[in-house]
Amino acid sequence: MARRPKRSHNGGPPLDEYNGPPWGKGDPYIFLAWQAAYAKAWKAPSHEVMLLRMDRAERLGLTYEEYTLEILERGRHLGHEDADRISAIKAARKRRRARHLE
Repeated sequence: MARRPKRSHNGGPPLDEYNGPPWGKGDPYIFLAWQAAYAKAWKAPSHEVMLLRMDRAERLGLTYEEYTLEILERGRHLGHEDADRISAIKAARKRRRARHLE
């Protein structure tokens, strides 16, 4: 019987240094399903949609990936009225960069 992932785990591959199979110690089927869902979510949109997102992201001071991730996670487009959320995204980016440089 396969072990169910913790509630806070999305079933994706391990993120730490790991030399085993890409699905970790879990069920390969869950990994493949996660991989397919990830590919579907990040499938390239039409050229016009991509340009629109890039323009909006740039105006808000975000990267294309950050802006798109907000759409995928929350189901809405960010605007200037979302200043608190935009500030949180930028702060998280700075923390990631600082950890990466350590």
